[in-house]
Amino acid sequence: MARAAVAAGGGARNLLWWVLVAAVVIVADQFTKTLVVGWFELGDARPVTSFFNLVRVHNTGAAFSFLAGASGWQRWFFVGLGVAFTAFCLWMLRQHGATQRLFAWALTLIMGGALGNVIDRLIHGYVVDFLDFHFRFLAPLFHGGHFPAFNLADMAITLGAVLLIVDELRRVRRG
Repeated sequence: MARAAVAAGGGARNLLWWVLVAAVVIVADQFTKTLVVGWFELGDARPVTSFFNLVRVHNTGAAFSFLAGASGWQRWFFVGLGVAFTAFCLWMLRQHGATQRLFAWALTLIMGGALGNVIDRLIHGYVVDFLDFHFRFLAPLFHGGHFPAFNLADMAITLGAVLLIVDELRRVRRG
């Protein structure tokens, strides 16, 4: 019984750590988006290098503007999806955060990124994207070779997804 209480306390401490990491992702994401909204008008683009611009784009859809043309219901769908996924992540982190560190990092990054974009949807009704990479070799896939603009939350989600794949590959190799 005492052992279970100690384990539960350790789970709560570990969960707090992962929530704090997710909060750092959210704060960094929201800070950069606030700067972009303050410094750029919608549609502005400022070249930084020959292959990178800072822009201000509003995305009412999901990745690659999926469902952006829908009538508005997608805002609440993506908010609900983000909240449900966050609850799932918190449950998984409570269960595995102390023992499966790579898995926990993956979930935490995805959760922080998802919540960063949920906050945008709640405040603005859309997600603010501002990182615009463009390369000639992308021209057959994307207009003018411009990869769809994205933000720090999207980067955290992507890195988290990569870590999930690496974690699963490691688990399969061990098994």
